[in-house]
Amino acid sequence: MQISNILKQEAVRVIGAASSKKRLFQEISDVANSAYGLETQSTVEALLDRESLGPTGVGHGVALPHARLRGVDRVIGIFVSLEKPLDFGAVDRQPVDIVFSLFAPEDAGVEHLKALALVSRTLREQSFCTKLRANPDPATLYTILTESQSVQAA
Repeated sequence: MQISNILKQEAVRVIGAASSKKRLFQEISDVANSAYGLETQSTVEALLDRESLGPTGVGHGVALPHARLRGVDRVIGIFVSLEKPLDFGAVDRQPVDIVFSLFAPEDAGVEHLKALALVSRTLREQSFCTKLRANPDPATLYTILTESQSVQAA
């Protein structure tokens, strides 16, 4: 599995600031709607429901909010770069400015986990995140993300 299999160029955005986690999820859901045709309100609710189980901020300014959704036929991704970091309740208590959100079919098993592992491993590389943070252009961010093809899911 590669990031290019789960991420469309239209699903990469740079957002100035989000006032709250809920507002960020609204922004992500708007992108999910325009890029993949997902219903906005159910997408927000699915992200909030998953987040209520525990924060998806994994540390070092990175968050991986994810959810299973009815109507999704394969694992899809949305990448958001925040110009102003947001308190996300991350494990290291650092604010988040890199967000890679994943949506999977309700009955997705191993594919969802493979995608989550791939994105997690990719964004664990500090030099990779530094490159993402240095580029405010969505097209450039998409290229950086999809050229990381050497990282494979287990």
